[in-house]
Amino acid sequence: MIKAVILTLVLALFLAGPALAAAAPPVQTTCPVLSGKINKDIYVDYKGERIYFCCKGCDAQFQKDPEKYMKKMREQGVKFEKAPAAKK
Repeated sequence: MIKAVILTLVLALFLAGPALAAAAPPVQTTCPVLSGKINKDIYVDYKGERIYFCCKGCDAQFQKDPEKYMKKMREQGVKFEKAPAAKK
């Protein structure tokens, strides 16, 4: 009986996995400027969050009006990495 209950719970969690993953906010995978795949070597730290870009130039474009791009990404539910704390 206990084995059947455990098996049922494991099966339920296995089947619910994709639905639970879909509910999590998406991590940034595309450039906010050109929508290309991000390059983790090209980024800007903005208000405590690390924003990645697809190529050089997008970072400069972002810095001209960062809130424009941040608003768009927030509306899409994009989750950002935290920027490392500034050294003192």
